[in-house]
Amino acid sequence: MSDELAAVFRREAGRCTATLIRVLGDIDLAEDAVAEAFAIAAARWPRTGVPPNPGAWITTTARNRAIDRLRREATRLDRYVAAHRLHGTDGVDPGLAPGEDGDDSAALDELIDVVPDDQLRLMFLCCHPALAPDAQVALTLRLLGGLETPEIARAFLVPEATLAQRIVRAKRKLRANHAAYRIPSAGELPDRLHAVLHVIALVFTEGHTATSGDELVRAELCATAIRLGRALVELMPDEPEAAGLLALMLLTDARRPARVGPDGSFVRLADQDRSRWDRALIAEGHALVRACLRRNRPGPFQLQAAIAAVHADAPSAAATDWAQIVAIYDQLLAFRPDPVVRLNRAVAVAELRGAAAGLVALDELDAAALAAYQPYHAARADLLARAGRHTEALAAYDRALELTTNPVEHRFLTGQRDRLAARLAPDAGAVSR
Repeated sequence: MSDELAAVFRREAGRCTATLIRVLGDIDLAEDAVAEAFAIAAARWPRTGVPPNPGAWITTTARNRAIDRLRREATRLDRYVAAHRLHGTDGVDPGLAPGEDGDDSAALDELIDVVPDDQLRLMFLCCHPALAPDAQVALTLRLLGGLETPEIARAFLVPEATLAQRIVRAKRKLRANHAAYRIPSAGELPDRLHAVLHVIALVFTEGHTATSGDELVRAELCATAIRLGRALVELMPDEPEAAGLLALMLLTDARRPARVGPDGSFVRLADQDRSRWDRALIAEGHALVRACLRRNRPGPFQLQAAIAAVHADAPSAAATDWAQIVAIYDQLLAFRPDPVVRLNRAVAVAELRGAAAGLVALDELDAAALAAYQPYHAARADLLARAGRHTEALAAYDRALELTTNPVEHRFLTGQRDRLAARLAPDAGAVSR
């Protein structure tokens, strides 16, 4: 039951919170109400079973609990009245869970129908210009993106405590500006688009390689990000970066069936069975990339999508046009000269010119900025091993393993490390870490 409830939480918490923020006009109240609804579900569902529409059940229960709380708070009576009139709750017992008093399926369906639009529009709301860009993205990921604080902290390469404080300050600033609950107008959307794109991209990244859990991929997060990407392209069809992000996600997600072996092991891009890639997603992604090229308004997500398209075009790893990929990374650096892009470029350089050249490119990076970034140490370990610098490679693998929280990735890196150690000490077997 706990696993099933956790799956519902990952899938529905962001959507339910988005709906409740719109209904109640209060971020903290919405978060508390959704949390209380999940606590009620944890107590009741083992006895009654999971309802047919668990997201609607959570939303309705959270709304009723929040209204009950507002009733008890005389100083906030005006807001209760607004919610009371908006949603016609006369005669509804706020302590009564849906499904316990007659047939409420029509009301639940009505609630769930508005969730996707709520989620995207509330992303624009949270990406308010009064907040610093990092705070916009962090707050939106926490409230609506389905990510927990440790996952967001990893994406920002900052400690969890720092990220948590950033989110609290962001909510306070929105409240102080009396701007937290007004959905932005159409004219305000372009100024907030970059942060919204960043949020959706980070949700997809967490889904593509999960920070924690037993699986490599969190498919529900990938699906959520792609759904939001499609909605964003429909909402803003003239924004090439929105199309670029959608193309990037589709082309990347197309490889998902080949990323995990039959035994659940991680399969590197170079070793994947490309016949298992989703050709329908690749075709859709390619069409979007071509449309972006015709617009001739390049941006970072379009360039990343172009890199993914080059990978998708290659019939085998050996046939990959690494020269073109390095050239696109050089263009991408003009838009995003950050350490992660430079790291990815260094890996591409290694494929084009050899491990030694890749290590030279890695040595030019800001190692301090990437000290807690697992992919940096994993890539460095691989290149050091390929360059014959085995002792350094073992140390890099050890550091990468210390930072790896996904068990599938951990098993893969452990195998890489132990095979290298075995080659160094063939008589002694694998060196223990």
